[in-house]
Amino acid sequence: TLTGPVYIEGAEPGDVLKVRINKIVPRAYGTNFNVPGMFGEFPGKFPEGQVKYFYLDLERKVAEFAPGIEIPLAPFPGTIGVARAEPGQYSSVPPGRYAGNLDIRDLMEGAALYVPVFVKGALLWTGDSHAAQGNGEINLTALETAYKEMNVTVEVIKNMPLEWPRIETRDAWITVGIDRDLNKALEILTSETTQLLMEQRKVAKDQAQKTMMASWDCRVTQVVDVNKGLHCFTAKNSKVAHKIEPLPERENKTYLVTVGRDADLNKAMDDASWAMIELLQNDKKLSRLDAYGLASMVMDCRLAAPAGSQKAVHCLVPKSTWVASR
Repeated sequence: TLTGPVYIEGAEPGDVLKVRINKIVPRAYGTNFNVPGMFGEFPGKFPEGQVKYFYLDLERKVAEFAPGIEIPLAPFPGTIGVARAEPGQYSSVPPGRYAGNLDIRDLMEGAALYVPVFVKGALLWTGDSHAAQGNGEINLTALETAYKEMNVTVEVIKNMPLEWPRIETRDAWITVGIDRDLNKALEILTSETTQLLMEQRKVAKDQAQKTMMASWDCRVTQVVDVNKGLHCFTAKNSKVAHKIEPLPERENKTYLVTVGRDADLNKAMDDASWAMIELLQNDKKLSRLDAYGLASMVMDCRLAAPAGSQKAVHCLVPKSTWVASR
């Protein structure tokens, strides 16, 4: 379901709307489902449908996926954005310059979305309420829920050039790349991250590009919303060391790990995530549909820094998901 549109006084085309998430109160239930043979990253491989329902333990901030398997709760709105510039009716599924179905799980309490305004009043809307989500959201759905309350503060910013949405967290800026093709999304992402560094650190383009590559910390947001998404984190304070976890090549004490490499980033992502689905079936003895659903909610697919024509995606599932093994 969607809430809105909300008319924002003073918002005009060319402005930027800042939406800070102050508070989210989820309801105590959630679901994850696979639509048979139609959506998700692998519709042809999953002709079967499945719907799973969950109780959200809001005190412990977990949901039990199955006995001994828990999903940490981290609620955020999967969809929040403004009206497009073009008049007419549109699907709420694809994200774009207007934000919308970004599915960036770091847009949680305390974070703020910056989005270009295209029509008078901006027409802010939201929905797709999530209790948790993996980076990739591969079966189309996260841990879907509804909110009792979502409290936001809205500010209209004048004279702020902005081509694509950005997110501000406590210690980082998040830039995005969105396109039907992950390779093109990567081009947008690197351009947007370079531009951010030029603006924030007052450096030339070549220095910004070097800084971006030296501090690369990027994710595959989702690959199921028609327009696929990538996002990068950039430290707000250049004088404070930003800890970037090395990308593991194989399983370690913290993560189950699969890696996909290819000149085509779409294939690299497909290979890495499919390998994780198989690993969850073979090593953790989950059914195919349960492996698909669990990966969609907890898997963290990270994008390696581009090196030549080869691209790499490292998909990680925290071993802490299995509470019996702690």
